[in-house]
Amino acid sequence: MKSYRSAPSGAVDRARRLRRDMTDAERLLWRAMRKAFPEAKFRRQTPLGAYIADFLTFRHKLVIEVDGGQHAEMLEADARRTRYIEAEGFSGTAR
Repeated sequence: MKSYRSAPSGAVDRARRLRRDMTDAERLLWRAMRKAFPEAKFRRQTPLGAYIADFLTFRHKLVIEVDGGQHAEMLEADARRTRYIEAEGFSGTAR
């Protein structure tokens, strides 16, 4: 089991809330990924440092971010997040 001791205060509770309140697009993607890649054991809304990854698999070191239209104005913040994810050894993609 992954330890979240290094996550900022409140990150685990926020991740739980995000899992409970997933968007329709996130739900569809979650179902499709679980069906297509059952061996990957993706986790959803998982704390990763100061960030919460939409979908993450520790075994394959892959993070998938589902970014909506609101991220068009957050290009620098998204770039920082991507640099952090890659520095932690993960490959990532944002859509």
